[in-house]
Amino acid sequence: MIKYCDAKRILHKCKTLDWFGADYVVNLYRGCSHGCIYCDSRSNCYQDLEFDLIKPKRNAISILNSELASKRRTGIIDTGAMSDPYNPLEKQLCLTRQFLELAERYGYGVSITTKSQLIERDIEILKSISKFHPVICELTITTAFDKLSKVIEPYAPLSSSRFATLEKLSNAGIFSGIVLMPVLPFIEDSDKNITQIIVQAASVGVSFIYPYFGVTLRENQRKYYFEKLTEAFPTYQLVSKYVSVYHNSYECISPRILNLKSIFEELCDKFNILYRMDDIIHQYQLRYSYEQLSFFDQK
Repeated sequence: MIKYCDAKRILHKCKTLDWFGADYVVNLYRGCSHGCIYCDSRSNCYQDLEFDLIKPKRNAISILNSELASKRRTGIIDTGAMSDPYNPLEKQLCLTRQFLELAERYGYGVSITTKSQLIERDIEILKSISKFHPVICELTITTAFDKLSKVIEPYAPLSSSRFATLEKLSNAGIFSGIVLMPVLPFIEDSDKNITQIIVQAASVGVSFIYPYFGVTLRENQRKYYFEKLTEAFPTYQLVSKYVSVYHNSYECISPRILNLKSIFEELCDKFNILYRMDDIIHQYQLRYSYEQLSFFDQK
């Protein structure tokens, strides 16, 4: 049985344009089934005590339809910030598909973050939207190696599957790339991992890779993460390393960040892959008349 949750609003105004130039954000589901050990959405501040259970928002499409119809100006809508929009229930409920249909009907661009191959189902409508409005697709990939992705993202598609999806999106002419975050200190912050991600990204034709060379930890998320580190890497004393290096810090930046950034930027430049947010936003909005309409729409 599907457990629904209530929501008075679906469409929310972005406070800044920092995340891929989005003007609005939409989350049609609460919770996630990927089981990623690092997910910030487990934090107490989001008040989701059943985070591993996917909960569709009741009447989400009806509410969203009313909200979009009432807007004086359009913009770019982001989805995937708090819950993967292509979770297993999406196959049955098609809320994300209906969201895309509404975006096309009302003249909105879209930004989608996911780990799922299910986005391939919607390639045609994404292509249709992109004829007139900006479309950008971001697949989160934190490791080039399937064996490791299976440990830290146990129920998500393997990294190799996500690279394959990126190739299909790219071949379809959809502006797409990688969200390389988090890069887990002492686990994923190796030269080999970063190099392999970029090389594989180049081979499938991605347009960009946006990185964060560290992980954020707070509240109960930190406790969960440490428990999973102990289970997954029992002989490496990783929790002790984190406590020793970061104490109780929210931001846990890789001690190797300077080396990683140097390798990352050199290789991205070599393969003509964008990695600065301003450049990414400019490039995918280039052929559209999108000079941040959000400044004019306060409704």
